[in-house]
Amino acid sequence: MNTARYSEIRPLIRDGDLLLFRRRGWIAAAGRGWHSHAAKAAWWGKDLFLLEVLQFAGGRAVRLSTQVRQWPGRYDLYTVNPSCRWPMYDRAEATRYMKLYCGCDYGYWSLAMAALLHLPVVRRWINPEKEDRERPPFCSHACAMADRVGGGVDPVKHLADRLTEPADLARSPFYRYRFTLVP
Repeated sequence: MNTARYSEIRPLIRDGDLLLFRRRGWIAAAGRGWHSHAAKAAWWGKDLFLLEVLQFAGGRAVRLSTQVRQWPGRYDLYTVNPSCRWPMYDRAEATRYMKLYCGCDYGYWSLAMAALLHLPVVRRWINPEKEDRERPPFCSHACAMADRVGGGVDPVKHLADRLTEPADLARSPFYRYRFTLVP
């Protein structure tokens, strides 16, 4: 873990960068990783926001600084499109697309369907979908859609956005871990 003071690295954070919330729980365990939540960074003027789709709140934008203070050492910052390996990626459109989720409902149904695929009996008989259907998103679903639809790059190939979990994003070559944020 490479911790960094938020105030020092704030200028290095770019629109569309991925923020994964580090906490063990059933989402992290089911996804075979350390993260239970996903969000995107967005600059609005001189203010840096966290764009997220959160349980019990839905789509929202909150200042990243307040979240880092509330949850020190829990937000991992990932660079999107490291080394510009995907030249067609549109960071501005991916961020704009993520902003469109502000005010949307949380995708409980999509989360339940993704969770079902982790059950041994269900997993044996049902293959994960590779195509997406329009449904209210959950956190990592929204981040994957923002990068695929808005940005033009599918961050987790061969997996529908609505089945994408935070751990899938963390393992994707489309993102590279940089820092764990502390106040």
